[in-house]
Amino acid sequence: MLKRRSFAACGRTAIATLAAGVAVFACGPAVQAEAVSVTCTNPYSGATWRIAIDYDLKTVDSNPASIGETEIWWRDAKDGWRYTLDRKSGALTVVLASATGGNFLFDQCRMP
Repeated sequence: MLKRRSFAACGRTAIATLAAGVAVFACGPAVQAEAVSVTCTNPYSGATWRIAIDYDLKTVDSNPASIGETEIWWRDAKDGWRYTLDRKSGALTVVLASATGGNFLFDQCRMP
């Protein structure tokens, strides 16, 4: 036979269940955006490589980056080279600084 529960008891159960659901939702795993993978090409040699751009963390290949409306620029911590990527055209400019003046490399990336 079914036991009758008081209205107050049912209300407390409903509130506890709702609170637990909200707590699980609030404490659940955070949604993380994946990095965008971009393929870049050296137009002279044909060599290709991929870079990972994470717009949420503001990084390129795990290096801190400045992400603007038209450009993304960063410095590679390993070699010290500076990169500027045009977000519209995909033009990638690499600046290799050196004591003798440095070099500029111009590559092309396929933006998503």
